[in-house]
Amino acid sequence: MSQPWQQPQHPHEPQQPNPYGQQPQQPAGYGYPQHPQQQPGAYPPPPPGGYEQQPYPPHQGMYGAPGGFPPPPPAVRRGTPGLAVAAGVVAMLIGSAIYGAILNATDGAQIGYLAAATGALIGAALGKLGGRNAALPVVGAALGLVGVYLGQVFGIALGISDAAHVSLTEVVFDHFDILNRAWKEYLEFIDVAFYLLGAAGAYSTAKKLAG
Repeated sequence: MSQPWQQPQHPHEPQQPNPYGQQPQQPAGYGYPQHPQQQPGAYPPPPPGGYEQQPYPPHQGMYGAPGGFPPPPPAVRRGTPGLAVAAGVVAMLIGSAIYGAILNATDGAQIGYLAAATGALIGAALGKLGGRNAALPVVGAALGLVGVYLGQVFGIALGISDAAHVSLTEVVFDHFDILNRAWKEYLEFIDVAFYLLGAAGAYSTAKKLAG
């Protein structure tokens, strides 16, 4: 009976190391701590204290605000147009009285800023009380024209009252036709500029203060 064939042994052939075996431990040197060997394909161990979680930034929308909502529109100031017109008429009468008194004191000398100031007084009353209303600046321009006219008429009435030694109310209410005729005689081309100043002052002031 034959014996099975066996591979001959080579006593002097060195043994091949197993590449998949465990790596030999390196001895720890002096002053260096020994770290555990990491297996191939394994995750590194977490640092002491664990991983620090980074906070997520707030979501920024398309408008820049958190959540993506648009900013609220500015509040629109509401007014009372009826009260504003009434206050504009009162301001017109006050401005006309001041205008006429200065005309009488200067012997009828026209001053440009008086017409503009009369219109600005009217526009301030309309803009403060009326709020955003597209019609109020136009109303202010009309009141500015009337205010300059009444101021000139009132200045002439004061002059006639002083010259004729009659009361101012008699000149205004009983002889208004004579007063208006005198106004037309004193009217010059330069007065157009004063009327424009009064209307522009009221219109721009009312529009600016309306917000």
